[in-house]
Amino acid sequence: MAMKSASFVSSADLSGLLVRLAEKAELWVPAPEDTAPHRVTFRPFQAGMDLDGHRLPVTSPKKLLFPQGEELLRFRTGRSSSEAAMETVLLEESADPRPTIVFGCRPCDARGFVVFDRAFLQGPFVDPYYKARRDKNLVVSMVCPGPDAACFCGAVGSHPADTQGSDVQMIPVSEGYVLHALTEKGQELVRHLENAPSQAQEQEARHVWESARRSVENVVSLMDSAPHFRKRFADAAFWRLHTERCLSCGVCTFLCPTCYCFTITDETDGVQGQRLRSWDACMFHHFTQEASGHNPRPTKAERFRNRVGHKFSYFAEKHGHPACCGCGRCLRHCPVAMDIRAIVRAMGETEDVHA
Repeated sequence: MAMKSASFVSSADLSGLLVRLAEKAELWVPAPEDTAPHRVTFRPFQAGMDLDGHRLPVTSPKKLLFPQGEELLRFRTGRSSSEAAMETVLLEESADPRPTIVFGCRPCDARGFVVFDRAFLQGPFVDPYYKARRDKNLVVSMVCPGPDAACFCGAVGSHPADTQGSDVQMIPVSEGYVLHALTEKGQELVRHLENAPSQAQEQEARHVWESARRSVENVVSLMDSAPHFRKRFADAAFWRLHTERCLSCGVCTFLCPTCYCFTITDETDGVQGQRLRSWDACMFHHFTQEASGHNPRPTKAERFRNRVGHKFSYFAEKHGHPACCGCGRCLRHCPVAMDIRAIVRAMGETEDVHA
């Protein structure tokens, strides 16, 4: 790992750093919920709050850059004074977003923003609402010690010390953290921290980083799944078998750091109203239903096939990596224990045991 601008923050001083950051921006940290301390979520920081960097939050921080529901604009209709028969529409854009800092997220969550960047910032069309938030956002990720049974970041080309999507990376060491600036925005944060790590702390940080990276060296890769998906695309029996217990509840999509399906609605009240964008999910029956009533994906098998295809074939072939960061939330929180890893692996089986 190439060492860049670095600083050391002791465990005792971390709370003070968070207080200072919260004065400059809207600061979100992984922390236990007040009414359910066994559950960690991303929450707005308040003085005295304990950051929990040991457990993966139930939700991802994608809602900070891609809110579950957001107002895109307001509108009002009226009559033109010069042409009484013409109707005018007055538009009012939403207010500029506040600067935000995501502090202490896992590398998999930071990598999730890379998928959003590919979809919303790179290409012929740029999403101005996402861009406005992304430009004012800073991500501080923390190296995690290694994968658990539900993690599979190594299978999708990542690892527990991945730096993609992060502006600053925290590495836990004895009595504190070594912070490495990875971008210009990260340099701005680290530059204001006066304590440089000692040589011993830098050596320990290198050891922690390398150990985390090597912890997924022997996992089974899912990176080359596109050919297998194409082979299985028309195999209706395969998809029925592997999706028969799916409830189409959408939990896997709503908790996923890389899912970005949405719908847009206009809510009116007389001559005025709002245009709203809300999360949607490809696993819902109505997602592809057309105005005529026809639905090109009428069954859950076809909808799940599309989900797998987008993440491991279409997006991967276009951008060079899957639309999946391997966080494992879809496994942990699925009410019927669907395992997307097993389905993707089964696509490559040589014997057609699913007919």
